[in-house]
Amino acid sequence: MKPLLALLFACSLASAEEGFTPLFNGKDLTGWKVVNGDGKFTVDGDCIVGTGENVKNNTFLRTEKTYKNFDFKFEMKFEALTGNSGMMFRGLQKEGNDGRVHGYQCEHDNGKARAWTAGLYDEARRGWLFPQKTDKKSAPELLAKSKAFTEQGQKIMRWDDWNQIRIRCEGNHIQIWLNGEVRVDYKDEGAEFTPEGFFALQVHSGKSCNVRWRNLMVKEL
Repeated sequence: MKPLLALLFACSLASAEEGFTPLFNGKDLTGWKVVNGDGKFTVDGDCIVGTGENVKNNTFLRTEKTYKNFDFKFEMKFEALTGNSGMMFRGLQKEGNDGRVHGYQCEHDNGKARAWTAGLYDEARRGWLFPQKTDKKSAPELLAKSKAFTEQGQKIMRWDDWNQIRIRCEGNHIQIWLNGEVRVDYKDEGAEFTPEGFFALQVHSGKSCNVRWRNLMVKEL
């Protein structure tokens, strides 16, 4: 690449990253803490790795700091499609020793048949917000939305490579993108709307989980 083009490219990258700060220092888990279960979180190079075998309870690596309105982007990758995961945002934790984490979650779906990665789930509260969970008795329009969401996910999810996810929250407006495509555009008008909370990486309960995250960057709005 010619020097001038290289300079312009570097300036473009700097402009795109302007205002974003890293959540992970690239060395250790300073500013984070593990809560709830017996899953494990470790640092491997520029990645945070979540693993577990026969995990009894959903385990979370949460930020000590909380956030209100933000633009948050990161990359995630399944090392093996053996366990579910997710990214909590505006997360909450009940009082008491190791209180239960609950609130908004950006789904990391390890199942190719459903492919709901970057869907909006309300952990330990209301369940699926978008798309809504359906069964054979659901209204035709809900079934159609669920089918379309699955088909989009099957097309754009990278099962054996890194996936780029972006979450933007302003007031009750929640938006989520997966690999550049809009997955969620949702306004939470329910009584359990949450205006502020922490970020948290999840190792889901079950026989096995192995997932990585990197380039966790946030801009507060």
